[in-house]
Amino acid sequence: MRDTFRGGVHPNERKELSRKAALRVFDAKGEMVFPLAQHIGKPARAIVKKGDPVLVGQRIAEADGFVSANVICSCSGTVKAVEKRRTISGAMQECVVVDNDGKYTETGDIYDQPMRVDLTREEILAAVKDAGIIGLGGAGFPTHVKLAPKDPLAIRYLIANGAECEPYITCNDQLMRGYANEIVEGMEIVLTLFPAAEGVIAIENNKPEAIAAMQKAAAGHKRIRVLGLRTKYPQGGERSLIKVIAGVDYPITKLPADVGCIVDNVGTIYAIQRAVVYHEPLFRHVMTVTGEAVKEPSNFIARDGTSFAELIEAAGGIKDGVEAKKIISGGPMMGIAVSTTEVPITKTTNAITVLASDPVEAADKKMTACLHCGRCTTVCPNGLMPQMMADAVAAGDFERYENKLYGLDCISCGSCTYICPAKRPLTQTFKQTKAEIMARKRAAQGGKK
Repeated sequence: MRDTFRGGVHPNERKELSRKAALRVFDAKGEMVFPLAQHIGKPARAIVKKGDPVLVGQRIAEADGFVSANVICSCSGTVKAVEKRRTISGAMQECVVVDNDGKYTETGDIYDQPMRVDLTREEILAAVKDAGIIGLGGAGFPTHVKLAPKDPLAIRYLIANGAECEPYITCNDQLMRGYANEIVEGMEIVLTLFPAAEGVIAIENNKPEAIAAMQKAAAGHKRIRVLGLRTKYPQGGERSLIKVIAGVDYPITKLPADVGCIVDNVGTIYAIQRAVVYHEPLFRHVMTVTGEAVKEPSNFIARDGTSFAELIEAAGGIKDGVEAKKIISGGPMMGIAVSTTEVPITKTTNAITVLASDPVEAADKKMTACLHCGRCTTVCPNGLMPQMMADAVAAGDFERYENKLYGLDCISCGSCTYICPAKRPLTQTFKQTKAEIMARKRAAQGGKK
């Protein structure tokens, strides 16, 4: 095993803003909004209606297909509406809206004390599915699907992703420091599904306290070890981790399981432990509220459905005399800028970053033609050629982009844009191109039916 991957960049981490802020629970006071599409795959189907009473931990929307996930209520109160609301992407999406009574009364299904964990494979997968657990470190792939590959015996590595390489974000660092034993127990539970696998908890070496806590918790667990990784972005990318730990590359047409790996964020592993041991579904998770414009950068255990506005206020609000120039869902490299704070956090919201300056706006003013320096190629973690990909897009040659330059293998990490001295919006171009290609594929498939 190595401690890093080819390429990558070293953006200003800015983790010092919140890395010492211990996790604290935040209970929202306002209405809660639960989008039905919080995961990759088919949106969930609402199973409540206006006027229905709801409790914490109650399923309010159920998976509507194999690749789908349940949505769980995080407050008690009354369903106000099932209607379209604006979400992080800026689009209007179907949501369950709940009038929060502020009491946070739970269903009677969540245990106060640990229950037995000697469950069968089928029972574990059912518990994960019922809990509505999805990948908390990326695009939100339903976890019960990920944990059910065709050949469990072919899985060689179960990788717990604790790299947290995105600048500003520190919530997983704090999760590993405070809940190391629970994460290790979650790893043990998942390892029962894969008898031939080794558990690897991968953490960048700029988190020494988290590494020490996880090493202490993993001591004596023969199938689990902690791997310190070189601090470099995007070290926490799924493909980067697999290159480092398993030593293999794989095309976008394959899944990690096809090369003997299962990768889950440490937050996901923790959620599995809560679901199996305490029968607690996924209705809250860790996240960071940070940035130069925030008074008190913080790490929260926040309830799904809480508005951005409430969480920013919980972090002290905006600094006096400072303008919030840009608010990002996530971090500055892979996050999405939001146009309003009146949108809800979802299961995959790992941070709200509030910036006092807009680096994209500054870069636009300095943009020039490509200098043909090749820096974008040297930093791409997947060995792509961003300069040639951008040329293909400009020429409208999508066939070359996809099949000759392997443009769909782009993970939108932003490394090429970050390093480009010409300040070209490469990552944005590739995101738009991928969306266009996938839309054309869907249209073509529909035309055959």
